Amino acid sequence: MRFLALILSFFFLLPAFADETKILPSVTGKVQQVQYIDIDDSSEVAQTKQIADIIILDGGFKGEKVQLDNMLTGNPYYDIKLKKNTKVILHAEDHGKGVELAIENIKRSGTLVWLSLLFCGLLIYVGRKKGLYSLVSIALTVLLISHVLTPMILMGLNPVSGAILVCIASTAITMYLVGGFNPKSTAAIAGAVLSLLAAALLSYIVMFTAHLTGFANETYMFLFNMYPQLNYVGITIVTIVLATLGAVMDVAMSIASTINEIYMVDNTKSVKELFICGMNVGRDIIGTMANTLILVYLGSSLPLLLLANNIDLLKFFNLNQIVTEIASALIGSIGIVICVPITAIVASELIKRGREIEHQ
Repeated sequence: MRFLALILSFFFLLPAFADETKILPSVTGKVQQVQYIDIDDSSEVAQTKQIADIIILDGGFKGEKVQLDNMLTGNPYYDIKLKKNTKVILHAEDHGKGVELAIENIKRSGTLVWLSLLFCGLLIYVGRKKGLYSLVSIALTVLLISHVLTPMILMGLNPVSGAILVCIASTAITMYLVGGFNPKSTAAIAGAVLSLLAAALLSYIVMFTAHLTGFANETYMFLFNMYPQLNYVGITIVTIVLATLGAVMDVAMSIASTINEIYMVDNTKSVKELFICGMNVGRDIIGTMANTLILVYLGSSLPLLLLANNIDLLKFFNLNQIVTEIASALIGSIGIVICVPITAIVASELIKRGREIEHQ
């Protein structure tokens, strides 16, 4: 009974000690004028203060004009350089004595809008109906990751198990939408999923044998500050599996489609002959696709490669972040390589038997 009273007292007294600051939705503003003031504070870093006149474009303060300060320290990572007509995101807080606004960042989402429209337009124009189906599959995949996988991870469930389920669903949706309900698509799904399972298992082995922490970059540290209870080794494995998914689906569908077309032209070919044809095509795909995945990881890790010029190579190639990046690229490439024979075997069998049953 005393424990219950203590709990109730805690909840009744909590508002008295709570911070009265209320975070309001961010608003968009447009810079109308900028003034520069040099600040001499006797420090080694020269600082400049920008005084910006900003008109608010949306929200409850639409049309109002405010004057806000913006400090420039010379560090390009943190500095927000304002110019006339620059659109900015304003952070709003209500401290109980009126709303305070602060410059949060430059508004960049407009660029993403026209770039996305260009991508969608080209995809539909070139791909026609299949391009439209591809857009639908992309949207569904994004929803699966954002509304299924992410909540599962935050709830404390096993990240890898959740990722495998999402990958299976995403692969099935994509393959059947683009390729139709037929043995070809089923074979591509089987080849992609089995390859992903192998990549996930290999990721587990590498993470533990290399004693990787799961903290591949600074983003993980920010996430740890908010959710220290999460399984960060599992989250890193999930990033490897998701990065491999697209390339593996591409390889699986290419091989399955090739075997299907060969069989449609000559249905007298045996399962073994179809498998040989699939392997011949797969060997051509392996070189370029594995190279593509390696280049993706190298491109994202270019700053780390530049740092290698000033770090002892023995230390560099044993850093947690470096080993994680290299292992990710290699595991993804291994997934592509093993996808070729797996898909060739499954596709040869399913397409041969499936088409024969259809014609009976």
